[in-house]
Amino acid sequence: MKRFILAAVLGASLAATAHADNKADDAQLRAAIAGSHRTAANVARDQYRHPYETLTFFGIKPTMTVVELLPEGGWYTEILAPYLRQDGKLIGAGRISRTLLESNPAVYDKVVRGGFNPPKIYNFAPPNSVDMVLTFRNVHNFVDLGDEKVKEMFKALYTSLKPGGVLGVTDHRLPESKPQDAKATNGYVHESYVIKMAESAGFKLAAKSEINANPKDKADHKNGVWALPPTLTNRDEDRARYRAIGESDRMTLKFVKP
Repeated sequence: MKRFILAAVLGASLAATAHADNKADDAQLRAAIAGSHRTAANVARDQYRHPYETLTFFGIKPTMTVVELLPEGGWYTEILAPYLRQDGKLIGAGRISRTLLESNPAVYDKVVRGGFNPPKIYNFAPPNSVDMVLTFRNVHNFVDLGDEKVKEMFKALYTSLKPGGVLGVTDHRLPESKPQDAKATNGYVHESYVIKMAESAGFKLAAKSEINANPKDKADHKNGVWALPPTLTNRDEDRARYRAIGESDRMTLKFVKP
């Protein structure tokens, strides 16, 4: 009986410690999201992109080495760079705005740049060196490479991760009832396709989330996903309707390297 009581006390103590650690980590992430360095235009998109919920779902910690694929303008870089700056490491793999990195050294001076340009360049990190790889709305860009090249891309991500490492994916979700364009020219992709490609590289699907779901988006717009905010590529045509829909319906998938 005493053993059971002791185990319960120890378990409660460990749970309390873990909760305290998570709370501290969460506070750091909230501070990065609330940072004054973020642009007003990017902050306005928080309601659609849910950065706090998304990153905590993936299990990010400030001590991690994290790869962000194709940051380009740096929407998530604004958050990841200060969050990881002191105790972790952020690698911007592929296209990333030099203007952004040079705009605020106190935030971006420790961001490392790495090579990522499928289907040929994957030298963003050594094998088994990364805790987490994040890709936000990028997989659809590579569908037209064909399945084998997409599998190779996921394999490169798999190779870079440590055992137990996480791949976090968000992308514009095509309803499974709609046929997949072989080139994903409308910007949407089946969730089942992303899962299949990741699993073909050895990843295990750990969890799905509807954090970034938008049931108003039916993925049937003229000019594809770019008809929606923030691009609004159709300009004044049905602008009010597209604004009312908001940003795209998105899958949010967490994969783990066993």
